[in-house]
Amino acid sequence: MPSIKLFLNKIKYSGKFDTKNIILYYHDRILNRLIPIEFDKIKVEDEYLLFEDKTIPLHIIKEIRNKNIIIWKR
Repeated sequence: MPSIKLFLNKIKYSGKFDTKNIILYYHDRILNRLIPIEFDKIKVEDEYLLFEDKTIPLHIIKEIRNKNIIIWKR
């Protein structure tokens, strides 16, 4: 599996994915569950995702799905 950062760039720039269908899931330690984020609502900066008022480290991203099919998993 490619690194999360390389895979996010592939989704964004390759043109092979409809980004409206891409959902990222990160692990929330407090809630102890996976939280979904729509790809179109994030910005990648260094080793973090910026989403609304949150800064999410890339290392807690656990999977990426395209139309509910897992396309990347840690």
